[in-house]
This record gives sequence, C-alpha cells and structure tokens, in this order.
Amino acid sequence: MHITSSFARPKPCHLLRESYWEDGRVKKRTLANLSALPQPVIDLLRRALRNELPAADPETAPVRVRASRQHGAASAVLALARRLDLAHLLYHKPCPARSRALAMIVCRLLEPASLSRVERELGSAGQTTLAALLDLRDTSADDLHGTLDWLADRQLQIERNLARRHLKAGQLALYAISSSNFEGSGYALAERDCRPNRPQIVQGLLCTSDGCPISVQSLADPDTLSSQMARLRERFGLQRLALVGDYDVLVRTGLGEDLTSVGCDWIIPMHSETIRKLADRRLIPSDLLQTGGFASVTAPDMPGERMLVRYSPPEAAECRRQRDELLEATENAVQGLAAAYVAGEFDRDELNRRLGGLRPCQADEHFRWTFDQRTGAFRAERNLESIAAEGRLDGLCGIRTSLSQEELGDEGVIATYKELARDQQSLQSLQTTASEVRSKFPWTDKRLRGHAFLCMLADYLEWHLRRRWAQLLVAAEDEAVQAEGSVRPTERGASGTEPTRRTPDEVLPVYGLRELLGNLGTLTAVELEYAQVPGYAVPALSELTPLQRRAFALLEAEPHPAPSGSGPRESGI
Repeated sequence: MHITSSFARPKPCHLLRESYWEDGRVKKRTLANLSALPQPVIDLLRRALRNELPAADPETAPVRVRASRQHGAASAVLALARRLDLAHLLYHKPCPARSRALAMIVCRLLEPASLSRVERELGSAGQTTLAALLDLRDTSADDLHGTLDWLADRQLQIERNLARRHLKAGQLALYAISSSNFEGSGYALAERDCRPNRPQIVQGLLCTSDGCPISVQSLADPDTLSSQMARLRERFGLQRLALVGDYDVLVRTGLGEDLTSVGCDWIIPMHSETIRKLADRRLIPSDLLQTGGFASVTAPDMPGERMLVRYSPPEAAECRRQRDELLEATENAVQGLAAAYVAGEFDRDELNRRLGGLRPCQADEHFRWTFDQRTGAFRAERNLESIAAEGRLDGLCGIRTSLSQEELGDEGVIATYKELARDQQSLQSLQTTASEVRSKFPWTDKRLRGHAFLCMLADYLEWHLRRRWAQLLVAAEDEAVQAEGSVRPTERGASGTEPTRRTPDEVLPVYGLRELLGNLGTLTAVELEYAQVPGYAVPALSELTPLQRRAFALLEAEPHPAPSGSGPRESGI
C-alpha cells in the first residue's frame, strides 16, 4: 500500500492505494480517501507504510490500532446482494425497514442465530462492520420484530418479483414440504398434532428446477396438498409442478394424499422395502454392486416411474461393521442373561422382560431364542437368514420420480433432490428462535411467516453465492453426478492431504461455504489513532490474501472501504 497525493485541485487530494498483479499487468485500486485528514497524520501514515516509524513503547507509539472488526465476509455478501439488486427487490426505495431486513438476511447467512444475537450484532457489541456498512444505529429487538412484520406484509410482492425474475413460462417448478418442531402454544400455524409431545409447523418451499428458492408458505390446518398446489399454479401461472421430499412427512402432517390425484409429478426417496423388492427380484444391475455409483431402474409393477438406485462400497462396509458390532454386543448380553437365568438369579418371566429391554439399542431381531418345553433350558442363536436379507441392502439407497427422462435427466433428478434437501434445512429453525424470545417478545402467526420468509431469502442469497464461488468450494466426495454449473470434483494438493482447485492464475485450497466466509472474516477494518492528533481515528483495511482477492474477483466486486467508527456513513447498498 502507498499514498498518492495530487495538488492540481483547489484542495489537495490524498488517496491510500494498493498495487496488485492481474492478467500479467500491474493494476492499482483505491482503498481510502485520506484528503480529510490533517497533514501531520498523512505524513505519519506515509512513514508507517514505508516502515520508517521508530520503535517505541505501545502506549507511546505514534500510531496504534484503536478498534478492529471483521469486514471481509459482510462486505462480500453485501456486494453480492448489490449485484442481485436484493435491496430494490425488498422495497423500491431506501428506508430503515429495508436496511434492517437486509442486515437480518446477511446475519442469517453469515451465522444463523436467534434475534437476540442479531440485535447484538447490529449494536455496539457487533463483531463485524455490517451495521456500519448499512448505516444502522441502535437497532432494538422491537425494531427487528417490526421488520419481520414488515417482511410478512411485503412477502407476496417480493415473491412475485422473484418468480418474474427466475421462473420462465413452461419451466418445471419444484415444491418441497418440510416440518419443524415448535416450542410454545397458541399459534394457529403450529397446531398440527404431528407428534404427541409438541406441535409442528409445516412449510412448503417453491423452487426453480435448479433449486433457486422462490416462495415459502406456512401451511395451516385446513390446507391440503391439492389445494396448495392449485393456489401455487394460479398465483405464479405454473404449468409443470413436481413435489420433492419425503412422502412420510406428508403423511405425518396430515397432507398425505394420492400423488396422482394431486395432478403433479414427484421426486421422493425410496423406502427400504422398495429397495428390498428390487434386490430380491434382481432388478438392480450386478455391475452396480461391484463398482458403485448410480443406475436407473424400472419395474413392471411400477409403470410410469423411474428409480435411481445408488450403491456406495464404503457405506456398505460401514453398515457391515456396525451390524457386526451390534451382533457381538447383543450376543454377549444374551449370554450374560442366560448364565444368570441358569444360576437361578431370576425366573423365566424376568428373563423375557430383560430380553425385551435389549430391543431399543441392540440387534435382537437377528437372533432366535427358545425355551425347551421339558427342561426349561434357554438357547439363543443367530438368525442367518435375517442377517443376510439385511446385508443385501447395505450401501443401497435410491430416489423415485414420475418425471420422464426428457423432462429431467438422471443427473438433474439427483442434483435437484440434493439441492432442495439443503434448502429445507434453512427453514427448520423456528424452534430455537421462537423459544428463546417468546417469554419477552410476543410472537404472532404473522411474525412466524416473516421469519420463515427471512430464512428463504437468506437461502436465496446462499444459492447465488455457491454458484459464484464454485471454484473455491469443495465438492462432496460421494457426489458422482453433478448438475450443470455445480462444483467440479476437487484435486489433491502437492502434499496429497489438502484439497485444492486450480484457478486461472494459481492453485488455491478449497473450503466449505462456512469455512470460506470465516476466512474472509480475517479481512478486518481497523481504526488507526495517531499520537500527534489524539482522539482522531483513521479507518483502514488489512491487506487481502490471494484467496480473499480471488473470492471478491469471482463476485466481480471490491471490498467496501473501511467504515468510520463515528458519524453517519453512506453505504451505497
């Protein structure tokens, strides 16, 4: 970094700049405008950049760091939000509610937590520069709850804009059903008696065919699957709609209907009993059980269905290992009970009761135990047929779909199911959030809808972030089939231990999304205080690492300048 000065204007102009190498050329970027600083401060800063300041005690040093906050992750996510015009999508003109909503979405993406944690982050105790970048001051919990109400009021218009942006006429849309436990009572949205010990909130997530979230609905008791599908078709003008998810969830939540009567296609996981039938009838290709991977299977008694069966040799070996351990542990426990029974420590009824107590955690279904009718002797032996039948399913799983190969290929079905499984995780947080604040701040059905919509918008931002950073994100080891635009398989580094990916200019390590955001957080914004001008702080950024520079380049953005710790500041968001 260096300081350039220009005296051609009526007032001198001093800029803090940085030189870097890109595309075989030396380029420069401006990090901060120092023109408002006193000349002695600029001279001291120039000497500091040249390492010409004399060594001194930290308390009497001419320059010291007064404050430091994480800046890189918040700046990168806000830069992407700016690219997507997310602020204008929320509301057409700047307002405090829009800034707070954008801050809550970014907080949700950076570190999912309760509203009390968001309140601290947007206050003076915040660890990042997010509040300063959005020019938010003294955000209270009441403000955040009011923002949830504001989001709920704006939800229909925002979702229409998202559909207009991402859903094309005739395009296949996907709809996923998920449920989350809820702590509390008195809410109409949480009255489904899905579990005997607590209510649940059932939510439907509408996405594009490649998994981009568009809309979320919290379903009430009168809702059925067919009525919800009809409303979605009418509201968004959908012609092709497919249900994605576990059909058991639909049954537990009372939304279960015959899928053919609903008038939509579906992508659901295969039950173990279905896989067992395919294995017994030898419909699973033999080469799949040798090499692993995926295979498309059809069955005569399941017309109009496509079944994608996956076999993983490492998972099969792990299943066998776990079953062997359970069999051995159960056998030892049964032998101990049998020895105590022979010794007369308890009678036959007590032995039966203790054998039944093994069922919750042991593999007793793979054993046969009998009593001799004449002598009363107890005998236990392994059920080899049962063990072999279960062993045929080791490492096998699958997906069923009614979509034809022309509508959505095998690779698309697998990628779609995985994408929506990740999308649904962002909606399953109402239990923690509501239980932490319900004693102090009243939650309403409207705020629950607003919170679910907030989670969906954060997931919308994450969906775009993963595609922008595909070169830097690690791919799952077992992801043999990749959708178009998804992450390619990683390469091993020179040491053979660290996964890397070759970018156009260098080899960089790859990370998970949370790890990469944490690495960007090491780009900090600091306030430098000078002894010659006490009480006056200069904002500055730490130097970018090659990984951070590449991450911002993929977003086609530059880090925001370090915000000042005092006074209002225009964010440009």
